[in-house]
Amino acid sequence: MLAIKTLTNNLTTFGRSVRLMGDKFEISVVGNDPLLADEQIDIAINEINRVDRLLSTFSEDSNINRINRNAGIEPVKVSSEVFRLIDRALQISELTHGAFDITYFAGTGYTGDDAAIATNADVKIAPSPIMLTNYKSVVTDAAKQTIFLKEKGMRIGFGANSRGYAADRAKYVLQMNGVSSGVINAGGDLLTWGNQPNMKPWTVVAADPTKRDEPFANLNISNMAFATSVNAEKYTSINDKKFVNAVTAKKGFPVSEITSVSIVSPTAELSDAMASPIINIGVNAGLYLINQLNQIACIIIDDHNRIYTSKDVNI
Repeated sequence: MLAIKTLTNNLTTFGRSVRLMGDKFEISVVGNDPLLADEQIDIAINEINRVDRLLSTFSEDSNINRINRNAGIEPVKVSSEVFRLIDRALQISELTHGAFDITYFAGTGYTGDDAAIATNADVKIAPSPIMLTNYKSVVTDAAKQTIFLKEKGMRIGFGANSRGYAADRAKYVLQMNGVSSGVINAGGDLLTWGNQPNMKPWTVVAADPTKRDEPFANLNISNMAFATSVNAEKYTSINDKKFVNAVTAKKGFPVSEITSVSIVSPTAELSDAMASPIINIGVNAGLYLINQLNQIACIIIDDHNRIYTSKDVNI
């Protein structure tokens, strides 16, 4: 159902909420023709569904499935779009020292002769899950456009940044179709371009009313992507005591210092990918990392509701 939110200077924000990629997407476009706006939103939805199929691990013939099936066997030639997406993900892994990692462990993958012990001096040991969860074991060949996972049982997946990439693609096709302003809310992460109907910049409040009570709700996010990762409060009760269930990727210690991280950057893919790693990295190291980069900013809230911001962020 098409929702009409605001009318100013003959410009209106038309929006629709739909469930895509297992999450709630809200797609809003600014214009003056409700029928045209409805058609444009359909185009955006089609593009998001295309990305969902592209990155699916359920389709037998998808690039991702073929890469995973051939882990430890041989390189797989992929589409240029998938190759670029994987290459960017590996760059982010390098940047965050592995805090962001698209690889995961799906089983030993060692049976029969692979797991056999030949002699006391020649013992084959199957890789541990830690060894298999390692972005450095992904081999890319730009010339041949192939991807190879070195170890059997190793897999890749895009749960951490697929929604962001889908939102970026939807924005791209909308802009190519002449939509000069809009907002895509992908499960609470925001991607904006252009201005509101009143010609003012998009802010977190204007783009997503659910952010109204946040202390940085009036942050200008026009032509940027805004993604938030929360340190989920999942507890295990032992003798009436509560223990946080979130752990860091590196040390395995409970994460208690950071409550949430919000990243502002030019693309939803990058904002999505960088938000969770900062929780694992910590306040000081996270701010240091972000401050070394161009066109990216972060807002960190700790468990005492203290707010930390990277340089050039005014809230």
